[in-house]
Amino acid sequence: MGPLRRRLTLAAGLCAIAVPAQAQTCAELRPGWDGTPVSAFQELVFLAQSPIVLILILLTAVALRFRSEWGGLACVVGWSIATYLVTDWSGGSATGTAAATEGCVGSPVLFITFAAALCIGVVLYTAPLGKRKQN
Repeated sequence: MGPLRRRLTLAAGLCAIAVPAQAQTCAELRPGWDGTPVSAFQELVFLAQSPIVLILILLTAVALRFRSEWGGLACVVGWSIATYLVTDWSGGSATGTAAATEGCVGSPVLFITFAAALCIGVVLYTAPLGKRKQN
């Protein structure tokens, strides 16, 4: 067996070992994944179902109901932290990269856009109206 053939055989063996590892990654991260690539909307729905996001939705509704400036600020800070934790918890690890390559984890861009738009809306709605000077 020549050196080229030996390397090709070794590379084919390593590729065969790596396939179950990727399948195992998706089985751990998304147990109910059906094998089709996840779209940005599906990723938005999945990320919106996390407990921290559901709690923030309730807190944001309360802050908007009472038009609380400090409550709005707390919600914006909470949404910023939650967006980081929910979308980048793996920190670019090999597991997260393998899951994105396999297709069981979609792009979080739509979720980040949703959170940013919600934060902008909270800031604008709870901002003080300001009183004009009367001369």
